[in-house]
Amino acid sequence: MRSDQGTTPTQRTFQGMKRFPWIYVPTTYFAEGVPYMVVNTVSVIIYKTMGIPNRMIGLTSALSIPWIIKMFWAPLVDGYSTKRRWIIAMQLAIASAFIFLAFAVSTGYFFAVSLILLGAVAFASATHDIATDGFYMLSLSPEEQAFYTGVRSTCYRLAMIFTSGVLVVIAGMIQARSGGASSGWTVVLCIAAAIFFGLAIFHAFYLPYPSTDRGRNPAGGGAVSTFLPAFRSYFTQTGIVSIVAFILLYRFGEALLVKMAQPFLLDVSRMGGLGLSTETVGFVYGTVGTSCLLAGGILGGWLISRCGLRRCLWPMAIALNAPDLCYVYLAWAKPALGYVYAMVAAEQFGYGVGFSAFTVFLMYRAKHPYKTSHYAISTGLMALGLTLPAMASGYLQEYLGYYKFFILVCFLTIPGMMTIWFIPKGEGDDLSE
Repeated sequence: MRSDQGTTPTQRTFQGMKRFPWIYVPTTYFAEGVPYMVVNTVSVIIYKTMGIPNRMIGLTSALSIPWIIKMFWAPLVDGYSTKRRWIIAMQLAIASAFIFLAFAVSTGYFFAVSLILLGAVAFASATHDIATDGFYMLSLSPEEQAFYTGVRSTCYRLAMIFTSGVLVVIAGMIQARSGGASSGWTVVLCIAAAIFFGLAIFHAFYLPYPSTDRGRNPAGGGAVSTFLPAFRSYFTQTGIVSIVAFILLYRFGEALLVKMAQPFLLDVSRMGGLGLSTETVGFVYGTVGTSCLLAGGILGGWLISRCGLRRCLWPMAIALNAPDLCYVYLAWAKPALGYVYAMVAAEQFGYGVGFSAFTVFLMYRAKHPYKTSHYAISTGLMALGLTLPAMASGYLQEYLGYYKFFILVCFLTIPGMMTIWFIPKGEGDDLSE
């Protein structure tokens, strides 16, 4: 699969060293995770520390739209140029956007400019995801793809910890010393830009040249011609209404909670929050919370492999939603910091367990011969199910206050769990034991 046949003389000058997947798989999937976390998680903390109200922060969930609709331009990535070039080009684009964003933080037009730049990061990141997943399948044999699945998932999670933990802690430390939020975010975003420039240069030299990684001519068919049949086959499968309802509603409550969790930790007590510093939030949510999310995901995957999805789906749905009660307690009791660590860790651990069942369900809904397209459609619907409630979260929180808002979140987890009763469980649906 990693043949050098068809490469140019310039490419062959770098064929002396062997390209090891255990090096480039981790680096490409780390590069997948960082921009996603900046757009969807770190931006929330940036806006909160810069004084943006919660109702506006909630609306920034619209920045997730590129991940929802990426299925529509995936054929272009498949049809023009190579996945290798797309990866490098998008990493350079993300690095450039981070640089501009770093210097925009201290301007008077920060909010408007940041939305444009974060939108550009989101589009480039979604395109990078398409190219990276395609390159993964082209550069590795089926056996290698299976072997490195855990590696790519782990490195994506490490990117989450690094971005929402390490970078936020650095920003908080600089903020505490300088007395201003903008200086810390400028430094952190410059660090992110430097990492992506470095990744682009490294991948330009190190990524292999798979002989099958060649852009096809869309005029001649290829990926574009398969999109409509794939789309039609997905939405005509048995039980599609209940399947779509499950995908959209399974994480409905969590989608509301996750957007307001960090503003809650940062807001002062008179606003109903816990009044933690940016540095502390980086430790609580970005490091401890994300580590527990990773641990929960590993446990969830192991349980499904042992017991099957059908047995695990209900218990894991409860594991996902029941810990939301922790935020009700935090908003009511305002406990000591040790309890905050424990409660956030419990909620994120449960989220990791519950999300494992959801991910496996999406994989099972991807049917031959359109597995890639079906999975892209499912993940697009998943992103839509997260984005719509998250956009309303800020308005709901400001209207209800944090305590009542978190109670509402708990009640809104019920519809998603109820859809489990209706999703197909017949023969051949991959939910059987």
